[in-house]
Amino acid sequence: MSQPQGAHLVGSVNYDDAEATIRTAAAVLGGHLTRIPDGEVGPRFHWILFQADVLGKADGIERVGENPIPVRMLDARPVRVADGVDPASIRFPPLGYAAAAVESYALFRRLRDEGVVRPGVRFQVSLPTPLAVVGAFFPADQRAAIEPVYRDALFRELDEIVAAIPHQDLAIQWNNAVEFQIIEQATYAERGKGVLDPWWDDLWAGLTERAAEQAGAVPADVEAGFHLCYGDVAEKHFVEPVDTANLVAFANRLFAASPRPITWLHLPVPIDRDDDAYFAPLDDLALPEGTELYLGLVHREDGVEGAARRIETALRHALVFGVATECGIGRAPAGTTEGIFETHAAVASAW
Repeated sequence: MSQPQGAHLVGSVNYDDAEATIRTAAAVLGGHLTRIPDGEVGPRFHWILFQADVLGKADGIERVGENPIPVRMLDARPVRVADGVDPASIRFPPLGYAAAAVESYALFRRLRDEGVVRPGVRFQVSLPTPLAVVGAFFPADQRAAIEPVYRDALFRELDEIVAAIPHQDLAIQWNNAVEFQIIEQATYAERGKGVLDPWWDDLWAGLTERAAEQAGAVPADVEAGFHLCYGDVAEKHFVEPVDTANLVAFANRLFAASPRPITWLHLPVPIDRDDDAYFAPLDDLALPEGTELYLGLVHREDGVEGAARRIETALRHALVFGVATECGIGRAPAGTTEGIFETHAAVASAW
């Protein structure tokens, strides 16, 4: 195989509305895609940031700090369980993921009926892990108690999504980013950054148990994928991975523990890594038969030339894979999205 097969859109796309995302993706990438997201528009533009506003509405939850921290229409202040409140008694309001998915799917279906989206392409819904939201917004001493409460709320959202959208049309992606902040905590400490310690005893066992539970929550006839991520604030990773070793370690544990097949796996590739040392751990990736692998080696800054250089090296360690960006492109500069899509199409064959 001389070039990657197919493309994957990680989730967020820098358009103002879902119709622009779906129309442009279908027009530019066409047969390269087997699933299309809605671009995570509206308050979802900054991944999980909007969840702080949602959680802050629950009885028993309070915001930390008197003054809002504005990020466009959002308040980025963290939250905490109020003194004297039993975390198990808290009932979070609807988190917004199900409502957004149902609304965008109606648009997706209309565009498919109009012939804009080709038959067989699925509607992709990206969800954060409970660990990510709890780790990002709650204080360390409350995370263990509040995580199952938030997990149940998020799984209720998932249940609504799979009840409202025909399973043959649906693909669910679990976004794992804060997990890698925890995995890379030693590197964080070395660089003088705040360390996010796990709130359970065995690091890898706890991460594996959570990932397998999230996979199992998706019905068997709905596609389930995992996006492994090192962050994308201001188009930069929170820490640069030394190589793919921790990504492979996470993925192999997930594959072994998952109660259902994993439809696809997405791994990031930093823009400056076209060397064998970065890709070499992929030699040990135990990719199950039928699981698609996507490497996030498309970068807007160096386009086709840079992607081709990284592909040349990657092909020595993963003979069959598709292409993607290393994270979503919702925070890419305005006017760059179509060019990023075109790079995907230029370096990969269609399915």
